[in-house]
This record gives sequence, C-alpha cells and structure tokens, in this order.
Amino acid sequence: MSGIEKDTSTPVASLEALDRVRRMEATEAKFVRSRRRSRLRGEAVYSGAGKDKRDPAAISSALGKLISARGWSSSIDIGKVLGRWPDLVGEQVAMHCKPVDFSPPLLIIAADSTTWATQLRVLKPTILRALEAGLGSQTITEIEIRGPRGRSFKKGRRSVSGRGPRDTFG
Repeated sequence: MSGIEKDTSTPVASLEALDRVRRMEATEAKFVRSRRRSRLRGEAVYSGAGKDKRDPAAISSALGKLISARGWSSSIDIGKVLGRWPDLVGEQVAMHCKPVDFSPPLLIIAADSTTWATQLRVLKPTILRALEAGLGSQTITEIEIRGPRGRSFKKGRRSVSGRGPRDTFG
C-alpha cells in the first residue's frame, strides 16, 4: 500500500507546483503592467535583473561619449602627443626636438640644429609608424620638420639697408 500512497501523492505535489508557477506568472504579469503604468505617469521605476539604460556604465565608455559629444577628440590627441613625446619617439630624439604645433593630421616639429633636422627628415617614416603604433590610430599622417631659425641682420653692426644678405642659415 505504501507504493499506492506515493503514486497518489506525487500527482498532488506536481499539481501544487504547477499551481504555484501559474500564480507566479500572474503576479509577474501584474508587476510588468504596473511598471508600464508607472513609467507613463512619470514615477520612478527601478530596474530589475535585465539590462536597463540606467544601469551603471564603465567610466571609459562614459568619458568616450562625453569627449565625442563635446568635440574634444583633437584636444585629447594633442595631449597624448605632447605628454608621451619621449615614449613615442625615443629619449634621444626627444632631447633634440619637440613638437611645436599640432593641428591634426599635421605635426610640426622643431629641431635643435640643422643636423638634427636633416636626421629627422630621414627618420620621418619611422616616426610616423611609431606615432601610429603609440597613439593607436592615424591621428598624425604628415610631419613637417623645421630647423633652427637663422640670424637676423635687421639690427646691429652688420645690418644693411635694402634686402640684406642672401645667405641662408639653417
């Protein structure tokens, strides 16, 4: 008889479980309808387990959205180039040249001497690749290299009237 009792109790337990699931579904549907009504009325509705636009976001994605919305991307790129200049081009090159103007995609570099200006012109493709690898994008596509400025003979003992000497320095 104990086998018969188990058989009759098992369908009762399963029916009770099925009834419990149906009540949970009805409660859930009522909750969803009340959330929709609350949203329509402008009341505060808290998110559940699913994704929601009010869920916390990573700081990097929030800052990325802010930077693109405000149009600060070029200013950020300038800061990256100026702040990481020795890391991007190397310590020795950074000691003898510095970026003086940056309006993407053109970077203007001033060298200490004409020798370094010539060397940088030779290294231009290598510097472009290093900048692209270091910055992660093609922010800089052109580099203009300037040597030191020559002397001015406009004032002083060696000044001449007219066009002046036609010699170049630098």
